[in-house]
Amino acid sequence: QVQLVDSGGGLVQPGGSLRLSCTGSEIIFSAYDMAWYRQAPGKQHERVALFTAGGTTIYEDTVKGRFTISRDNTNNMIYLQMNALTPEDTAVYFCNAKRWTYRTLRDNYWGQGTQVTVSS
Repeated sequence: QVQLVDSGGGLVQPGGSLRLSCTGSEIIFSAYDMAWYRQAPGKQHERVALFTAGGTTIYEDTVKGRFTISRDNTNNMIYLQMNALTPEDTAVYFCNAKRWTYRTLRDNYWGQGTQVTVSS
């Protein structure tokens, strides 16, 4: 059974940094588009950063220049380095893995989420 485990969240002051991690079991990360999503209270679930299996990275506009997604396929890990955090970044962050074949979504897995709170 595939399992993704998120970690690294916490409480940080505005302007601070955090690094989120996600690891997986029974899954080969190299075959998947890996992403981080977030869900803030009263807001829609949104994708923050994507790292495709082909090596392309895409960021949501409000995090460009502040967040960096990276992946280590050898060790089945992905990371989200978050710098210059603001209270608007407060949310539960989820790791996601999607596998596509012929433009059809075949697999879609989620981590359990890790809380990030930015507050003074």
